[in-house]
Parts: sequence; structure tokens; C-alpha cells
Amino acid sequence: MNQSLIWKTLSKKKVLDCHIFDVVTAEREAEDGRKGTFVEIKSPDWVVAIPWFLKDGVPYFIMEEQFRHGSESVTREFPAGLVEEGEEDITAARREMMEETGIAGTFTRLGNVCPNNAFMSNRQSFFLVTDLEKKAGQSLDPNETIDVIEVPVEDVIRDMGTGIYDNGIMMMAIGFFMRYAESHPEMKLRAGI
Repeated sequence: MNQSLIWKTLSKKKVLDCHIFDVVTAEREAEDGRKGTFVEIKSPDWVVAIPWFLKDGVPYFIMEEQFRHGSESVTREFPAGLVEEGEEDITAARREMMEETGIAGTFTRLGNVCPNNAFMSNRQSFFLVTDLEKKAGQSLDPNETIDVIEVPVEDVIRDMGTGIYDNGIMMMAIGFFMRYAESHPEMKLRAGI
């Protein structure tokens, strides 16, 4: 890596507390002496659980439909949420899946990335969940309304990035899932394969 690309942080200041994230300004200096003020979104880390199972030889995902206030639309997504302070990401993924679906399973880490490192500082972890077992009902936050549905994997892959699947984080999840499935033949992407 070219070390001259790194900007040295001179100071940081929280300018706005937005409940689920903070807006921070960072004063930074380049190696050549240029200085600038940059905005960062400081958010807790996020997790996504990708529940996969076979039904009559057809691979399915457990997914959720819910209203999203940012886009003012209903989207179809995997169970997901924030990592609480002091919590491990896998613990958060298990908790979020149980709260939102009442389902437990075996969690396999697929990957971890920054959702948008241009201005965000948090990380996003993705977990495949297999050996699904219904343990309880939903235990949703006061402002959550979530329908839990079963969707064929083939349909999700075909439609991701369109219509009700209009969510960039879900595109990342599908990317991690497909990379894992390529090297694990037991992870069927469609019936008969």
C-alpha cells in the first residue's frame, strides 16, 4: 500500500447524535500538507443472518418483509440488526434472528466488510444459518412490524436488486452466500442441482 495515500487524523468532533448513529467531523492532513474537514457516520456494527434450508429438495431462504422508513417502502430482507455495545457479532446475529423470526440454527461466518467506507466507520458481518429450528415467536422492538416468509433461493438470486429486493446490504449478503455456495456443493442454489 502506498503510505502517501494516508491522511493523518488531527481531531474528531461529534456534531450530531441521531439515536442509531452519530455524525462526526474529522480534521485530517495529507502527506503533502493539504488539510480538510471530512464527515463520518459512526454507527454500531451491523449483522445479517442468511437462513437457508431445503424443503422437498428445493433450497429456500427465510426472509422478512417490513416497511423501511428511509425508502418509505416495504422491502424483503434477511434477518439483520445492530451489534450492541460489548456484544460479539455472532451473538448479535443469533439474537437478531431469534427476536425477528423465533428461529435458531448453526451459524457460519461468511464475511465482514465496511458498508460504505467513503463516510462510514462501522463493519457489516454476514452469517449463513443452517439446521434451522423454530424455538419461539417473534420478540420485536416496539416500532417493528415484520412478516417472516420462505422464499426459494433461485427467486431471490434472480430478483435481487430489483423491486422488493431494493437493498444494497442484501446484495452483499447474496454475494457472500454465492461465493460460499460455489465451494460447498451441498448448498444448492436451485432445485435439482
